Amino acid sequence: MPRLAFDELPSAARQAVIAQTGRIASARTAGGGMNSAIAALLDTDSGPVFVKGISADNPQVASQKREIAISPYLPAACPRLLWHVEAGGWELLGYEAVDGRHADYSKADDLTLVLAALAELQQVTAPKDLGLKTAEERWGKYADEGQAVLFAGDTLLHTDFAPDNVLIHGNRARLIDWAWPTWGAAWIDPFMLALRIMEAGATAEEAVSWAQRAPSWRECDPKARGAFAVAVARLWSEIAAEDSAPWKAAMAGHAAQLMRLHSSRHNV
Repeated sequence: MPRLAFDELPSAARQAVIAQTGRIASARTAGGGMNSAIAALLDTDSGPVFVKGISADNPQVASQKREIAISPYLPAACPRLLWHVEAGGWELLGYEAVDGRHADYSKADDLTLVLAALAELQQVTAPKDLGLKTAEERWGKYADEGQAVLFAGDTLLHTDFAPDNVLIHGNRARLIDWAWPTWGAAWIDPFMLALRIMEAGATAEEAVSWAQRAPSWRECDPKARGAFAVAVARLWSEIAAEDSAPWKAAMAGHAAQLMRLHSSRHNV
């Protein structure tokens, strides 16, 4: 999604933010992420605030409404949502600002912190009436017949562990950008993390060795993970066929490798 500077927002939208924060001394556009047209770190009278948003008529505004719905239930590993406003044709969310860097999945120290944040997230309980898709709904059409039921669960999943969605701050990883929250089996998040670890240069075996550190991975039925690996590989194959972006083709390749690993004689 093309990114605008905060000062390019309509006056009504900027004034709505100022009503929440007080005077804005400076605004710096943030790098990374693909789901927000505005992503900026604001220096304000009430302190630093991270603001993200998209136009209210954009179909992806639904993803921001999901973020708003789940925000009260997220653990400390996720920055707090301070406020949200709709003004000037824009939906804008103000978050606790985290002074951190994006995670580097080629570094063992970063992966250790990410797994700790994931363990914290997997203890979350939240009501089921938040309007989120289930894992069966998201990946079911790509699964073999009768296999989608294996993805079911009561865990609130992040599902998108792109390094841009994880900030390392001191000795803690913070999970951001909840564009795709989903209800499902707890082991799905470690699986999705493994896919991103491969994107950083790891082999499928190396990525799985990290995912295995999550109790939910170790406790699940390998048959369920195998069925999910098939579904994810088919999804990424479809994405890569529809869009020639090199990174999407690479992700399709990683997903295929995970599928082959799960279908091999190895017990992963």
